[in-house]
Order: sequence, then structure tokens, then C-alpha cells
Amino acid sequence: MEIVLENDRVKLSPLTLENYENLLPIASQKKLVQYSPSDIETPEALKNYVLLALEQQAQKLGIPFIIFDKAVHRYAGSTRYMNIHWKNKVLHIGSTWIGNEFQGTGLNSEMKRLMLHHAFVDMDFEKVEFRVDERNIKSRRAVEKLGCKLEGILRKDVYLLDGFKRNTCCYGLLREEWEQRKV
Repeated sequence: MEIVLENDRVKLSPLTLENYENLLPIASQKKLVQYSPSDIETPEALKNYVLLALEQQAQKLGIPFIIFDKAVHRYAGSTRYMNIHWKNKVLHIGSTWIGNEFQGTGLNSEMKRLMLHHAFVDMDFEKVEFRVDERNIKSRRAVEKLGCKLEGILRKDVYLLDGFKRNTCCYGLLREEWEQRKV
């Protein structure tokens, strides 16, 4: 089943081996994923990143998207549903990266709202989680604006590409919290 999420500002389409090359100019931006363990900077690394995302999708653990900014008619980055726990009705929104020129434009908020709506309404999930590097204040504030609550910090949790082991902030949003915010 192919999922496309769209509003006036953004279109999230399935990330595939046929379209990922549209992201090469963005993925090669320096320090784009400095707080992430993902390597996307070279064409080969980006292809491996996509292959892993598609493998997780085949296992029904993830749903990766390519982001198209309709305001400027350009591909902007990638995001996905991940760590999907179908039985417990909990999933993560993560592996999100958008080009520097798209940051601070409202694009991220628009796509997160689409993803939250789809997760809570169409997929009938009860909780959405976000994992963010403790030092990434911009991303932490963005998920807090969505109504997410800091549930804890996993200390020295994930190695990054530069060998630094980050602390990971765990944020959660319950369906009933989301429903209260959208009125």
C-alpha cells in the first residue's frame, strides 16, 4: 500500500530507489545530519541509507518518505515512520532531514502535522515518539511546539559518525493530547 501525504505546502511520497537521487544535492550539505548516526553525504552512502529504509519497510517496521516543498517546487529531504510497533500502536517519526534552505520556513511543521494526523487517524495509533540529540535545541523546540512531552533522556545512547556518543531525548505525544491541541 503506497502512502502519499499532502497539503497545500508539502507532499510526502514514498522514498524509492527510483527517486532518491533527487536528494543528492541536499544530502551532500555539510553538517546536515550532525546530530544523527546516519551517513548520507555521498551518493553511495545515500543509496545505502535508502536501501536500509526500504529493508525496514519490507519488514513493516518503517515507512520512508521523500519530501517535496510545493512552495518552491523542489525536493527538500526525507523523513519516515520508524520503529513501528503495530501491536502496541506506537511508532516513531524520525530520520528527518531537510536542506538548510528549507529550515525555518514552516515546512517541517507542516509535514509533521500531516504525519501525526495520518498516524493517529488513518493508522489508528495511540502514541507517536521522537528521539532527538540532547544538544539539538532547534529540533527539540520543534517537537515541543507540536505538543510532545519530554519523557526522559537516554544517556550515552547512540554513536554519531564523528565517534561522539550522544544523549537522546525521548519525546512522546499521545493521541488524546494531539486531539486536544488540534481543536
